[in-house]
Amino acid sequence: MTTTTSAAVWPRCDATVAWTALRGHYEAHGRELDLREAFARDPGRFDSFALQAPEVFADLSKNRWDLATRKLLTDLARESGIEARRDAMLAGEPINTTEGRAVLHTALRAPRGAAPFGEQVHSVLDAMLAYAEQQRRRAKQGEITDVVNIGIGGSDLGPQMVVPALDAYAQRGLTLHFVSNVDGHDIAPVLRQLDARRTLFIVASKTFTTQETMANAQLARAWFLEQYGDGGEAAIAKHFAATTTNVDAAATFGISATFGFWDWVGGRYSLWSAIGLPIALAIGADNFRALLAGAHAMDQHFAHAELAHNLPVQLGLLDVWYRNFHGASSRSVAPYHQGLRRLPAYLQQLEMESNGKSVDLDGAPLPMGTSPVVWGEAGTNGQHAYFQMLHQGTDVIQVEFIAVRRTHYGPEILSPALRAGLADQHNKLLANCLAQSQALMLGKTAAEAATEKAPTASAELDVATIARHRSFRGNRPSTTLVLDELSPRSLGALIALYEHRVFVSGALWRINSFDQWGVELGKALCSQLLPRLSTGDTAGLDGSTAGLLKRLGAGKSADVA
Repeated sequence: MTTTTSAAVWPRCDATVAWTALRGHYEAHGRELDLREAFARDPGRFDSFALQAPEVFADLSKNRWDLATRKLLTDLARESGIEARRDAMLAGEPINTTEGRAVLHTALRAPRGAAPFGEQVHSVLDAMLAYAEQQRRRAKQGEITDVVNIGIGGSDLGPQMVVPALDAYAQRGLTLHFVSNVDGHDIAPVLRQLDARRTLFIVASKTFTTQETMANAQLARAWFLEQYGDGGEAAIAKHFAATTTNVDAAATFGISATFGFWDWVGGRYSLWSAIGLPIALAIGADNFRALLAGAHAMDQHFAHAELAHNLPVQLGLLDVWYRNFHGASSRSVAPYHQGLRRLPAYLQQLEMESNGKSVDLDGAPLPMGTSPVVWGEAGTNGQHAYFQMLHQGTDVIQVEFIAVRRTHYGPEILSPALRAGLADQHNKLLANCLAQSQALMLGKTAAEAATEKAPTASAELDVATIARHRSFRGNRPSTTLVLDELSPRSLGALIALYEHRVFVSGALWRINSFDQWGVELGKALCSQLLPRLSTGDTAGLDGSTAGLLKRLGAGKSADVA
């Protein structure tokens, strides 16, 4: 493994020979590549574009590339110094250059002695998991029925995505709630369900100063004292825990159970750290370690697999191919598993906060697009919402399907009849997943549509007009990722796959994927505007902000009913 931080080995992708070759290839072949013709010419195309990584199989054959494209893209990765930058990250070098920090979320899931800071990481991990097991025992005894995680951003999105995904592995009788929005309509419906004496709150904030998190934490504390009654102050230590680096602030709050992490853990990469406490509470220590092990297996694949067979690398290259050559500004993620319903929201932060940048490492403006808009919904729900646009809209949007081969509903569904019914539904789910990717690729000509009967078509329109409405252009690209089952290990591998993929595209654009300065301005302006909502002072504000502040009733206490 070669380690270096020299910018000379990290040229921006558009400054390479491979980029120029790709531009010519795109104009000559890539722009007009037709997937239907490609499959007709090459019966082995599926095998040629299949990749197996730990726990994840990928079918990349329905993408608009050929073997020549893949070779040129792989050359681009090599010439752009992907291997050197990857190695620098894994070695703990400060590749987050604007903050002078290492980027070591991979160290959080590495075995002892296999990554930097290993003893510190495992000391906190062991303590956090021991605490989780203690609370799970309390839950089995009926002392705790509910856990409320109070965080925002990475302190919320990661655990909130993983817990429902691994519901089949969760301890029954313990309900997890997630509160993130400073809007009181987020926390109020949660609090009214709870019994203060049987609730555990987790305050998740690296600095213990995050505005939204601390506002919700203080409200939860006030509610707890009000509902608990006598002895409430003393009981806070038993009913509140914190995942933070600010131990003193947590102690002032009344919290003694505190689990920390480090400045080289970015929020959107933090579910592997103490921020994963709600996950550990839900699925237990052994399953949490399996989650880490799956991610570590993907880390090893990313670190050692040849670029041409390295799944995170190839997915990141495809992202650059679509974004910078085909002009795609959007990617839809469609997980065909209800447990993964929060995955698109999680990936929005992971990719858009990481790569939503417009300058490179030197602060120079970028001449190409960076992060696409990432969005989606669980199948089959998405089919009845936005898939119309995917099939017949004016924009060609890359779609990523995620399918799970085997199901696991947990031990409660014991009836053979119920299991048979669930198996039948799972087949329907998988058939829908396969059909959607096939339909995107094949499409339907107007001539084909004219031979079909459309029961709901208006009798006032002629056959040719209806056929034009019912035709699909096709040749729309998709990727399908397949898990054998949705388990802690496979989910860990899947999440790590997405992390490294985002790293690859960001490295090609030569941007810092690990800062997020774009969120700071709004925070600063909020701090300035907050007192004005009470005073009504609009001096120095732009006309729109001043007008809206008046419209929202500035100078009066907020209306609460």
